[in-house]
Amino acid sequence: MPSDEHFMREALRLARRGLGHTRPNPAVGCVIVRNGKILGRGWHRRAGAPHAEIEALRSLSRPALARGATAYVTLEPCSTHGRTPPCTGALMQAGLARVVLGAVDPNPKHRGRGLTILRRAGLEITSGVLAADCAALNPEFHFAMSTGVPWVIAKCGMSLDGRLTRPPGEPRWITSPAARADAMKLRARVDAVLVGAGTVRADNPSLTLRGVSGTAQPWRVVWAPRRMPPPDSKLFTDRWKARTFVVRQATLRDALRALATRGITSVLIEGGGHTMGCVMDGRLAAEVVFYVAPMLAGGTIPAVGGRGFLRADQAQRLSGVKFDTVGNCVRISGRLRN
Repeated sequence: MPSDEHFMREALRLARRGLGHTRPNPAVGCVIVRNGKILGRGWHRRAGAPHAEIEALRSLSRPALARGATAYVTLEPCSTHGRTPPCTGALMQAGLARVVLGAVDPNPKHRGRGLTILRRAGLEITSGVLAADCAALNPEFHFAMSTGVPWVIAKCGMSLDGRLTRPPGEPRWITSPAARADAMKLRARVDAVLVGAGTVRADNPSLTLRGVSGTAQPWRVVWAPRRMPPPDSKLFTDRWKARTFVVRQATLRDALRALATRGITSVLIEGGGHTMGCVMDGRLAAEVVFYVAPMLAGGTIPAVGGRGFLRADQAQRLSGVKFDTVGNCVRISGRLRN
């Protein structure tokens, strides 16, 4: 008979179909198994839609087939009523005999609660099956739930000498069209894109999602601790103005915590040198993606400002570093070990 890991891999395969569509919820997959045969399959398709467990139960040819069956779920079933009813209740009502779980709920307020409810109802529980793979499916969600701040991707396009400055009258773009198109994939990954008020005043960006289909426009966030950006900026006047808001917290860490309370679990920071310096000084980034253009721009505006670190052993180090050529630029990416 196939193992628990075999069926959990199928649940993981289903969960991946929801990646990029469920924000701010995690991508989750579920299969219903009886006598070694998969009878139902489901995955969470989008926020507000039924969760994976409900989809799997609804996919059964007859509801009675759930009685005595086993559900394999990549993430602990929810136990609270949000935009949809709790999945624990549906699993109990369906008459399942067993639930096999991948990752537990990373939210400290809910962690293990669903499992306790199911055990008290008499269901057999097996947890931790392919747990690392299941958690890796939603790193941003797990990070935000366990730390109280969103997963931050620090993104920058800069010259070879680490500058953002261009001569007066020259086009403001430093990186190539191919690099800018690649960066749109980063926007498609996150709940929100954040820039500082200085960047809004200097560049008047739109921060829209272009050339990427099948995903929603992320929130557009302006961090303005001292002075508000101009009210006639694109962010406040274009068709996506309802997807824009300003955060006024004095520190970037506090601003990120405020975003987490709104349910935002991942943020792409595209700020200028000052904002990026605050990211690095505060060790706030979990991931970095820098696009380096083959030019020497000179000038006084660094890609990353801030205080910096006095000793080499204090500097932040990347792991899992990748170097990719995108157009005529080099894309350097990796995780930060804070």
